[in-house]
Amino acid sequence: MSIEIANESGTTVDTDAVLAVARYALDEMGVNSLAELSILLVDVDYMSELNHRWMGGDGPTDVLAFPMDEGSVDHGPGEANGGEPALLGDIVLCPEVAARQAAVAGHSAADELHLLTVHGVLHLLGYDHAEPEEEREMFALQARLLDGWRASRVH
Repeated sequence: MSIEIANESGTTVDTDAVLAVARYALDEMGVNSLAELSILLVDVDYMSELNHRWMGGDGPTDVLAFPMDEGSVDHGPGEANGGEPALLGDIVLCPEVAARQAAVAGHSAADELHLLTVHGVLHLLGYDHAEPEEEREMFALQARLLDGWRASRVH
């Protein structure tokens, strides 16, 4: 699994942990080991620009996921793609927004970034939370993946 990460946010982030939680989520979801993912950490101004350009939103958001063409995603051994790497897409995180949300939620900024990373991975894999049933499914899966990853770090 190839995961590239770039921290252009100006904020100190434990990128190894962000990579680890992304890798854990992809492994648990049965994503092909040849898959490629890009994670970019950005500042508030750039996230605001991306949010406006791609989502029509005002101001910064916490995470954006830009999946590649769904036809190119290889979800595991059940789908053959000739052994070529599947480019899953890009996850863009904003540590400053994550830190604000973490303070409100009562946990660390690192925990919030881990949650947002898993959230982004699930979006790249086609999960959404537009409808109540979709939201329940996605958020339950997100919680299960985070709990599993945290438990795996303890041992």
